[in-house]
Amino acid sequence: MKLYSNEIVFRGHPDKVCDQISDALLDEYLKGDKNSRCGIEVCGGKGKIFITGEVTSKSKVNINNIVERVLFDVGYSTNYEIINNIGVQSKDIALGTNNKVMGAGDQGMMFGYAVNDTDKYLPVAMVILQELSMKYDELRYKDSRFKSDGKAQITGLYDDDMELKSIEIFTISYQNTEKNRKETDNIIKKIINDICKKYNIKVKKFLINPTGRFEIGGFEGDAGLTGRKILVDNYQSFSRVGGGAFSGKDPTKVDRSAAYKARLIAVDYLKKYNLKWCEVQISYAIGISKPLSISINSNKGNIIPNNKLYKDCEVKQMINDLNLLNKCYYDTSKYGHFIN
Repeated sequence: MKLYSNEIVFRGHPDKVCDQISDALLDEYLKGDKNSRCGIEVCGGKGKIFITGEVTSKSKVNINNIVERVLFDVGYSTNYEIINNIGVQSKDIALGTNNKVMGAGDQGMMFGYAVNDTDKYLPVAMVILQELSMKYDELRYKDSRFKSDGKAQITGLYDDDMELKSIEIFTISYQNTEKNRKETDNIIKKIINDICKKYNIKVKKFLINPTGRFEIGGFEGDAGLTGRKILVDNYQSFSRVGGGAFSGKDPTKVDRSAAYKARLIAVDYLKKYNLKWCEVQISYAIGISKPLSISINSNKGNIIPNNKLYKDCEVKQMINDLNLLNKCYYDTSKYGHFIN
């Protein structure tokens, strides 16, 4: 038996707000021009939202309106100075991505993961935190004592097969008005216990706002940056990650599209070979469409990919097969990119 922890951050966490702004802007550019090339980065803090990165697009996007819409949706004031520092995509990169073959927008390695713990093919502890994040978002709309910022962490007791036996410590830090704290803490505990009960998991101990209070949050209490929560966006440390962030990147950026494809491959192989878990790695070189390598590992050992899989993982093929030019990326940045 061993202890192992995983974490999620809520929609109102400054880093995730920046992710959501990046992806909301991406959606708008793709809506007007499917050939948009975007790598949008956002930094926020202390009354300022700084938008930078690269965009080449025929779309005319009112950046301020999109930023304010996201801030309002998350539950923040829209009274921020918005600084637009966006440039255009490098012509050197465009040589490899805008041609007929459509090469990868960057080099790197991407991972996909699946496990048979749940019907979502994700670890139980990860699903519990995702459901909590969604429930908390609903709660803050209904009860003004709950504010947007927050995060949660599970320290679970696992057997040698990485099966979750119990939650030894459930840590949650949630921003609130600090009014009727005992009552609001009990509301949080009930939500968590109700979720865990569905998976026959008991929580032995809660740590709620361990410093004692959490009234100052969001961009007032912290700064945020796009792509700083890549473990949360992927598999919360149950699998390796390639290191590339998702949000703000159009599908030619394989950091995103190949990670989505690798996840689908992992799920498909999990079912096909009746596996307990499956981890897929795909790697690319910038400007080259075909993967350099595909590695598939599982509890039953390595699986050799066939030539068709290499064809399926070419950039243009992935974009078409996964309909990535018509996806709502803003939704993916709210609770996790792999929620089912």
